[in-house]
Amino acid sequence: MTLGNLLSAETILPEMQATERYAAIAELVGLLVTHGQIAEPDRDAVLTALRAREETMSTGIGFGIAIPHASSDKVTKVVAAFGRAMKGIEFESLDNAMVKFVVLFVVPKDQFQTHLRTLAAIAKFLNSREVRDQLGTAATAADILAIFAKNQPS
Repeated sequence: MTLGNLLSAETILPEMQATERYAAIAELVGLLVTHGQIAEPDRDAVLTALRAREETMSTGIGFGIAIPHASSDKVTKVVAAFGRAMKGIEFESLDNAMVKFVVLFVVPKDQFQTHLRTLAAIAKFLNSREVRDQLGTAATAADILAIFAKNQPS
């Protein structure tokens, strides 16, 4: 499972408005609702699942990256959104740094292996300083998507 497969230009926000983690999560879930990845009536249930996961420990993993994620019976396939916030978002990250890149994904309930593989793939991808630098300078959602597509493992 790679980000290039999960994302589309419509599910990428080149400049998020949120300045704190729960607002950032809500902003990206709203994007998924707007583009039909999550049904409007399921928005609150998905937000509740993401919040519950976030309350166990922040998904701000360091290096300006956060990966909020949850499983939910409200989705039938993995859905994901990416947001960039060059001003930074307070995410209570493990390294206390502001978050610039947020990758949110929701996995169907009871797909534990898919959940772990998706999380690992995202973390590995964003571990590259070169990739983070490219994401920081990309001008548009299409440019960001191209970075995800070209840096997929072969």
